[in-house]
Amino acid sequence: MSPGGLRIHPSPHIQRHCDVEKIESLVCVEPGRLDLQLRDAPKSSDGMVLVRPRRVGICGTDYHIFEGKHPYLQYPRVMGHELAVEALQDAPGIKAGQIYAVNPYLSCGQCVACRAGKSNCCVKISVLGVHQDGGMTGVIAVPPQNLIQADGLSADACATVEFLAIGAHAVRRGQTAKGDRALIVGTGPIGMGAALFAKIAGADVSIYDRDAARCAAMASLLEVEAVSEPPKESFSLVFDATGNTKAMERGFDFVAAGGRYVLVSVVRDPITFMDPDFHRKEMSLFGSRNATSADFARVIAAIRSGQVPIAKIITHRTTLAKAVLDLPRWAHEKDGLIKAMIEIG
Repeated sequence: MSPGGLRIHPSPHIQRHCDVEKIESLVCVEPGRLDLQLRDAPKSSDGMVLVRPRRVGICGTDYHIFEGKHPYLQYPRVMGHELAVEALQDAPGIKAGQIYAVNPYLSCGQCVACRAGKSNCCVKISVLGVHQDGGMTGVIAVPPQNLIQADGLSADACATVEFLAIGAHAVRRGQTAKGDRALIVGTGPIGMGAALFAKIAGADVSIYDRDAARCAAMASLLEVEAVSEPPKESFSLVFDATGNTKAMERGFDFVAAGGRYVLVSVVRDPITFMDPDFHRKEMSLFGSRNATSADFARVIAAIRSGQVPIAKIITHRTTLAKAVLDLPRWAHEKDGLIKAMIEIG
């Protein structure tokens, strides 16, 4: 028995080395360099649960970390925050051997944002795979409250919950409703999530991307309209999921009078807009950051009801060892790529 009465179930993926438990970890040592390393396994401690990652979705954030483009990161870093994990310990509300989705946003629970129920905006937030080491490894320790019950969902489905929750949160921030004409700019996984949940909310959804072929393929997958040229008409609700400063600024032009603009992307550059146009339209501008427990629950319910085409979303697969080569290649080879998944164990 470990501290706190947690029961540890040994992992076959932990290697014994000089009497110290070692685990394989995919480490981004510095921009452009990935290494598969043996590292010390985390130890059981009060308030944390040991879990074994089973699936790790590769996110745009991971590609940015590899390329040295992430604005808030220190190297070396074990990436991976889109996780399906197997609990290795029994704990209150947690059963060893069960598969869970993971909320990777570790909040303090005490700051002004946390007290207001906006843990996604915690002033001391630490994100797995970004601010601290994440799930591209054999074992990690997480707070039990960050393990999300997902009974009936496959490991594949659990690993998609986090990135879809970001889109679901953006849709909720934009107060999306039936009758809205919504435009999603950017057709990466986050834009796809926003489009999917805007459609579920009853909006008439269009998507736009400079890559016309990708835009058309995503529109076919989601059964929404593709906009092949920069939009010339206005939309009551616009979401930016490009991560591009100029695109974010251009998006103000797409918003109709009285409309709402939701910035899902985040960049370090200043964002500017024409104040006369902003006031003339009486536009509402929203930032959308991460996701909350309510968004995770919304996504899990949508997956259970068959509203999310999981099998079509996951287009590429690899292993921890092969990801050393696959992840750098997929950072540039985007044809047909929607979501790549690392399988562990």
